[in-house]
Amino acid sequence: MYALLFLAFTVLGNSMLALMGLEGGDDPTRLAPIATSLAASLAAGWVMMSGVERRPFGAMGFALGRAAPGESGWGTLLGAAFLGAAVLGVAATGGARWIPDAGTLPGYLAFALRTLAFFAVAAALEEVLFRGYPFQALARGIGAWPAAVLLSLLFALAHAQNPNVRPLGLANIALAGLMLSAAYLRTRSLWFATGVHLGWNWAMATLLDLPVSGLEIDTPLYTGMETGPDWWTGGAFGPEAGLAATLAITAGTVWLLRTPRLRESPDVRRLRPIIDPDPAAPVESPTATPVPEERRA
Repeated sequence: MYALLFLAFTVLGNSMLALMGLEGGDDPTRLAPIATSLAASLAAGWVMMSGVERRPFGAMGFALGRAAPGESGWGTLLGAAFLGAAVLGVAATGGARWIPDAGTLPGYLAFALRTLAFFAVAAALEEVLFRGYPFQALARGIGAWPAAVLLSLLFALAHAQNPNVRPLGLANIALAGLMLSAAYLRTRSLWFATGVHLGWNWAMATLLDLPVSGLEIDTPLYTGMETGPDWWTGGAFGPEAGLAATLAITAGTVWLLRTPRLRESPDVRRLRPIIDPDPAAPVESPTATPVPEERRA
């Protein structure tokens, strides 16, 4: 019920922004419409956390504290590494190559910053919707992993109308939803989950110039080309529709679940996330940033 109420507030917020002329146009690659949708979703989350749950907004996963920059940074690096592993496997088998293209270094740097902002906002929006309050409220009722499976299937369904969509692509997006759920569950941090999401998409589009869920974003200086079989490379949908991505996402999920280097930060623990069985119980929680062994001893 609470998850549906959150979605109702989100739709209402988006409708109000559209009426005020703040929707930003119909171009899906523009920042404005994504940013306004994120603002509406965050506002809905704030209403639910403060008005219904009677807890600080940061308890939803965006805790403002010393851990947040590290969680975002390490998450972004991990997401890029997971995607890089998939593309490395494709390239090592001759399934991808890069050729020179028009552009300048200043133009490339400006493009990289612009796409970093776009993918950061887009990743935050999807994390708020699929790993934020709706997921957390549902997990409290049916359990974390049943909720993760359900929301991951909806996450894949949200991409079903993307260009050049393939069944394996949708299956991999559902698997990626489980990976991102693991990122949240291990840290209770949407900063960290958003970072993993951002790193994956930004590396795919900007660093490697490959399609992101079927969307082409032209990178200056060079062009990425997938030349192997579609079942391995993903074809026109991008790496997410290939078996190499299946292996990378699975390995990334296992690592996130098993590594001892991820925990809730003290900032999150103090705010009492609603997903915890007993959020009032005191729990010692090191930061979500990887901690050296000698410091954990």
